[in-house]
Amino acid sequence: MEISVTQDVFRLAQAFTISRGSRTEAKVLTVRIRDGAHEGRGECVPYARYDETMDSVTAQIENLPSDVTRAGLYYMLAPGAARNAVDCALWDLEAKQAGKRAWELAGLPAPLPEITAYTLSLDTPEKMQAQASKHAHRPLLKIKLGTPDDMPRLEAVRTGAPKARIIIDANEGWSAEVYADLAPHLVRLGVELVEQPLPAAEDDALIGLDRPLPICADESCHDRASLPKLKGKYDMINVKLDKAGGLTEALALRREGLALGYDVMVGCMVGSSLAMAPATILAQGVRVTDLDGPLLLAEDREHALVFDDKGVHAPDVRLWG
Repeated sequence: MEISVTQDVFRLAQAFTISRGSRTEAKVLTVRIRDGAHEGRGECVPYARYDETMDSVTAQIENLPSDVTRAGLYYMLAPGAARNAVDCALWDLEAKQAGKRAWELAGLPAPLPEITAYTLSLDTPEKMQAQASKHAHRPLLKIKLGTPDDMPRLEAVRTGAPKARIIIDANEGWSAEVYADLAPHLVRLGVELVEQPLPAAEDDALIGLDRPLPICADESCHDRASLPKLKGKYDMINVKLDKAGGLTEALALRREGLALGYDVMVGCMVGSSLAMAPATILAQGVRVTDLDGPLLLAEDREHALVFDDKGVHAPDVRLWG
């Protein structure tokens, strides 16, 4: 087989801001694995939060043997962006070789549409209210927060979208004291869950803390090895392909998380439809689907995922799987 990796850039429809900074484009890596007759593709988003760069992840992929398999890949690379792109490309290749869809290979039914959250990036209360009003027709809004001055933003979003379901992602931006102070107000405003309120390295502070609404582990949960450290702190886990290191591990993480009593959210980095396509399999029946990456782009892949009032649909075979 031949493995190649390219760097691709997709313009965002508008600047996207979280508590760690802003961006105006999505930089991704595209992996292609060819066997001569077929080509499998996968996409990943190297993430500085996890000490990943475009160059470092490219080097990891380029150093793999050409005869790599999904089973062998698990032991060659740690969980992360590099393993994700290669794992998903191998799923795509295997599906093409077998003349089947990827979910058939996984022994799963064809994915049905899933309602996805739509993310409002961090901004002034006035601008966030305007964003909320523009997207008030969407059934589920995700708000990026994580500063000491978040209440006016949350109040503004609720004013702008009075009927939408709301979830919050603090991106590790709060302290235990800030969360405890905000929690009753989150409940009052109908927030359904809060994602990663505290830094992952400091989340022991959640033990014994009142949780009047579910807390979801994101930066604290990568793969199955993360699960023992979450006990007593979190009610949900956010499963992302780039964190878990591919669809193979993500399916196993979802299965084990559910068995341990955690609700599951399936999330994403900001990438193209190729990055989201494998996650449509993962998202079936979970409590929250957050696969809005393509909706934030000004441009996307050919044969892009379909988003409509039923949700995000399974990928066209020409895109993936």
